[in-house]
Amino acid sequence: MEKQIELFLEFIKNDKKLSENTFESYRRDVLQFKEYLDTNNIKYLKVQENDVKNYLTYLKDINKKPTTISRHLASIRLFYQYLLKNKKVKQDPTKSIQLPRIEKKAPTILSSQEVSLLLEQPKNVDLKGIRDKAMLEFAYATGMRVTEIISLDLSDVNLENGYVFCKKANKQRTIPLGKLSLQALTDYIENSRKYLIKDDNEQALFVNTNGCRLTRQGFWKIIKYYKEQAHITKDITPHVLRHSFATHLLQNGADLKSIQTMLGHSDISSTQVYMQFQDESIKNIYKKAHPRA
Repeated sequence: MEKQIELFLEFIKNDKKLSENTFESYRRDVLQFKEYLDTNNIKYLKVQENDVKNYLTYLKDINKKPTTISRHLASIRLFYQYLLKNKKVKQDPTKSIQLPRIEKKAPTILSSQEVSLLLEQPKNVDLKGIRDKAMLEFAYATGMRVTEIISLDLSDVNLENGYVFCKKANKQRTIPLGKLSLQALTDYIENSRKYLIKDDNEQALFVNTNGCRLTRQGFWKIIKYYKEQAHITKDITPHVLRHSFATHLLQNGADLKSIQTMLGHSDISSTQVYMQFQDESIKNIYKKAHPRA
């Protein structure tokens, strides 16, 4: 099974063009399933539907979330579809198994006041403060995913025209930068980044205090620190800034299609989740103005 997993991982890495995080999730899930099969003396080529169902029950019993269980099933399904395609098995044991029902929770959104309070926390008094100010302003101004932000190179930003190129797999989108974000980013590039980097060949836009590309964990810790400094009780992650970006655009009159483009959603249904946060005043105007409201 080890060899087939190795070939499977090589296949999805090259063929599916997955992000590093998604690839790692598939790898961990399939290896954990292998461990379960080994423990229960089940041969992977003879796995039946009930074996997979029992595994999903096992995951539930050890308090895995429905979203995690759903991802495990998707990983196992992809593995067996690969084996089926390569004629290693005659049927996919996951074919008739339904994904666990997942209750969609409304995303956490910051108010405009909370965003302002958070963005006011970093002070332009040292290299780190200048960088942190630029990062937070940038995250809220672009609505980019944290992985996309830390993957950016200096060449992806056009300060003169005020936009950033966001590349994901073979897709690319252009996102405008607001005035405040552009000011903070320019300040960081001119007065902080060049002193933080230790190697002039470093391409990363956002670097840590060691001069290397910032990590997801590093970004998360920075946001957590300033959230506490601002005394905001909501749990704030980089994705909360993304949700807030989209919601505030919608509340201020931006159309869904434009927001979808900036967020990089392939399906507009993913963008429509923000409709629930539309300003009540818009609904009131509609009720008053529409003849059949």
